[in-house]
Order: sequence, then C-alpha cells, then structure tokens
Amino acid sequence: MAWTVLIISGVLEAVWATALGRSDGLSRLVPSVVFAMALVVSMIGLAYAMRELPVGTSYAVWVGIGATLTVVYAMLSGDQQFSWSSALFLAMIVGGVVGLKAVH
Repeated sequence: MAWTVLIISGVLEAVWATALGRSDGLSRLVPSVVFAMALVVSMIGLAYAMRELPVGTSYAVWVGIGATLTVVYAMLSGDQQFSWSSALFLAMIVGGVVGLKAVH
C-alpha cells in the first residue's frame, strides 16, 4: 500500500509543480488552488509512505516521478522543447526509480 500511495503522491507532485508554473506567481486563482490542494495531498501521501519505506528511497521515488511527469507534460503541451538527450535522461530517472523499487 505504501508504494501505491507513494506513486500517487509523485503524480500529484507533477500536478502541483505544473499548477505552480501556471499560477503566474500565485496570482491566478484556479491554478493557485490546484497547486495548494495537490501540494497538501502529495505531502500527506509522502509522509504516509515514509512510515513503511526508507526516507531516502521514498523521497527519491517521489521526486523522480514528479520531475519526470512534469517534464513530459511540458514537452507534450509545448511548453518545453523535446530533445533526444532529454528523453534519455528522463529514461535514466525512470530506471533509477524502478531500480529503487526492485532493490527494496
């Protein structure tokens, strides 16, 4: 259960990071509310997962999922340009997250 909650929390990290970027310095209401809600739920999920999983593993997986999804979304939405080198490095992050799960 901890891994499932951690993965969902990582997805929510990407949601709050994207919403923060879209909030224009927290001056736009809807993205600011999405940011705040996703941030709180993501942190609660991370804290829950850390009750059963090591702190370092939990944090690395949470950040890895969030960072990867944030960049992929930015590429798909046109906010960030796609490059093969970026894709390679994102694949390395995903490989690291899978590796941490495998060795746990």
